[in-house]
Amino acid sequence: MIRTTKPRNARSKRALEARECKLVENQKSALFLSGTSTSDLTRSAMTDIHSLKKPNAIKFTKKNSIHPFEDATPLEFFSSKNDTSFLVFASHSKKRPHNLTIARTFDHRILDMLELGIDESTFRPLTFFKTSKPGIGMKPLLSFSGAIFDSIPNYRLFKSMFLDFFRGETVNSVNVEGLQYMIHFSAAESTEQNPAPAIHMRVHLIKTLKSGQKLPRVEVEEMGPRIDFRIRRVHEPDEAMMKEALKKPRALEARSKKNIETDIMGDKIGRIHTGGQDFSKMQSRKMKGLKRRPTDEADEEMTLVDEDEDGGAKKARLA
Repeated sequence: MIRTTKPRNARSKRALEARECKLVENQKSALFLSGTSTSDLTRSAMTDIHSLKKPNAIKFTKKNSIHPFEDATPLEFFSSKNDTSFLVFASHSKKRPHNLTIARTFDHRILDMLELGIDESTFRPLTFFKTSKPGIGMKPLLSFSGAIFDSIPNYRLFKSMFLDFFRGETVNSVNVEGLQYMIHFSAAESTEQNPAPAIHMRVHLIKTLKSGQKLPRVEVEEMGPRIDFRIRRVHEPDEAMMKEALKKPRALEARSKKNIETDIMGDKIGRIHTGGQDFSKMQSRKMKGLKRRPTDEADEEMTLVDEDEDGGAKKARLA
């Protein structure tokens, strides 16, 4: 267990506040670990994925005796100590050669895990392609080809995990010049002969060239790494933990606006409630034509006198 103590200075206080829950999440960082036995291919693949994840990535070079699917407590310890949401663990054995395990955490507890095997015959590292590389911290474009990513649970988990892994920072707008590379995942349809097809990961560099028009001509060039994955073991998330992880805070929920409606034509109509108005105190525009003149006041007095006299005569006759 990691002991939580009271911060002694402002720097420690800021570090603890950075780990607290936020309404808008920070970029999810990843921790890369190696097992007691790893192959050169697995280490090379992990290094290439680490370079794509920079700068939100931490890599340990020391070997660790960890078996994620048997006991995930060491992974939770490393996640809590280094404040990382993802863990990538490389291992190699005769039963599971060139193995790469990706674990996702919630509140520094293991949410789900995915064990992937790397195909040795098709693997090409990042240094194999003699092309320019994108800048550090650039958000990639993610593309998934194949209906299998929406139909089979294990492939849905793969898509969800890698979308979350390369999600990056939440922004309101994107500069076109910042779209420098694309990560494409493709998989064939599942058949009886091949119920679990391989997932092909290809990374392409995006180039914009002059086209003589307003829009540039876009070309892609493979820059590596080239990896073919095969899904092995899967640790599915717990329903209660997944429900808690997907829960949105009330501050981010959309609030309905009162007295605002939309008619059948799509026009927005608002209703305003006002209090009683006293028109005698209302200031109106003063016009010269509405002002009283002396002749109007004299005529009004004469009419009042005539009405009084007639009323008196009528009363006398009645008496």
